[in-house]
Amino acid sequence: MSGLNGVRGEVRATLGGAERRLCLTLGALAEIETELGVAGVEALAARLRALSAADLSVVLAALLRGGGEGEAADALAQAPVMPAEAAAAVAQAFVAAAA
Repeated sequence: MSGLNGVRGEVRATLGGAERRLCLTLGALAEIETELGVAGVEALAARLRALSAADLSVVLAALLRGGGEGEAADALAQAPVMPAEAAAAVAQAFVAAAA
């Protein structure tokens, strides 16, 4: 994997034994809001505080697509990703976006 663009908020996470790039882009944010059925940052923040496993998968897939990992996002349902590593990767991407 080539270097990360920290200014863009890209992060690297190991998911199911593979190194992946994640990024909270505007497109990823819109995808997350649409898929979770929320509108606006406040509603999204409330929903993120109590994610189900399905919600976590939606968010992780959007962040993978934002990082240019569309193929990994599409195959996420079959990937051996542990919930703890998925949650850590999502948190890492949101922290990087806020920096």
